[in-house]
Amino acid sequence: MLPKSVRLLWLLENPILFRKIILRKRKKRIGVHYLNRTRLTNGEFHQLYYDLRRDPSKFFEFLRMSIDTFDYILIRIKERLRKKVTNFKRPISPVERLYLTLRFLSTGLSFRNLATTLRMGVCTVSKIVHETCEIIWNEFVDEFMPVPSQEQLQTVAEGYYRRWKFPNCVGSIDDKHCQIKCPPGSGSRYFNYLKYFSVILQAVADADKKFITIEVGARGKQSDGGIFSSSQLFNLLENKVFNMPPDRELFGTNIKVPHVLIGDEAYPLKTYLMRPYPSRNLDPVKENFNNRLSIARKCIECAFGILRAKWRILGKDIEVNPEKAANIVKCTCILHNIVRHRDDNSDLHYCQEVVHYFPENQRETEWLPPPQEGHGGARRSSARAKQIRESFANYFVDF
Repeated sequence: MLPKSVRLLWLLENPILFRKIILRKRKKRIGVHYLNRTRLTNGEFHQLYYDLRRDPSKFFEFLRMSIDTFDYILIRIKERLRKKVTNFKRPISPVERLYLTLRFLSTGLSFRNLATTLRMGVCTVSKIVHETCEIIWNEFVDEFMPVPSQEQLQTVAEGYYRRWKFPNCVGSIDDKHCQIKCPPGSGSRYFNYLKYFSVILQAVADADKKFITIEVGARGKQSDGGIFSSSQLFNLLENKVFNMPPDRELFGTNIKVPHVLIGDEAYPLKTYLMRPYPSRNLDPVKENFNNRLSIARKCIECAFGILRAKWRILGKDIEVNPEKAANIVKCTCILHNIVRHRDDNSDLHYCQEVVHYFPENQRETEWLPPPQEGHGGARRSSARAKQIRESFANYFVDF
């Protein structure tokens, strides 16, 4: 056998062989980091979770939902989160996987930071978050954000009339820029006018600040109107397959108008979509219409405010590719609906956002919608859309 010094000299003269030997030794050293071996005793989940369950307020503050809601989600998805036990390792439990995902969504901490506190590998944390987000969306979307039927949209319209005095409104629509890390090779396609990279969440909210439908993934460079015109929602509305309720008469009149969405100035005026009058040279009738539309449209702004206040990941760069970022945003939206449905107005983030967006003179009132029935359709024309807006404007003068 050659002396060690001779072997080293020979390896240095053969860099390819030297590299193969070094890589082989590195692979042999790969294993569980000594910090991660203490996960069951020193990891954040094992130190905090069961103590948090003793204090419901602290639990809500930490995981952004009540204990009952957490348990409800866990029971529904635990079998899909469960991994097989092997002779080589003990799999991470479903409850720890859900805990980890909610901590990521609620704090916006990086995968590396969470990996350190939870005593896991960075790749393990990343894989768990993406898998759990996808499972939550697939499990709950049909129940908490289904394709709306005519009956459901009619219920939404009654809610808008009862609370915000805006008849025949089936939802308020708006877009939200969700920050992402600049995707490699994307150029300026995801760079928006706010001077950061983003994917866009387009959503429609009901009067109770829950999302009726969402679309995620448009590039930040696009305008609100451009995003809407290229969306699936636009195609459904244009082709009259969105399950819009039939036309109804405005309360106290014989004027029949279609049900509509309401949006801001960035959206086009359509027979199914009302936007404000241009802000120049407004007479009292048009100004009153703009005010009434603005008050009702705050439902979507309030929903976005609750979403960002609760899930802090939406307030910073989501450091994944746009496709995975879209899945994360979709998961936060379905979790928003679940918490709004189960925890209702006891949600602290809901209370804070309602106070912010709705002053005392714009709070909810109880107007009961009259029982009305009717049917019909509206022609898709600019003149017809303006006529519908004028009908609403004249109606708001007396009601």
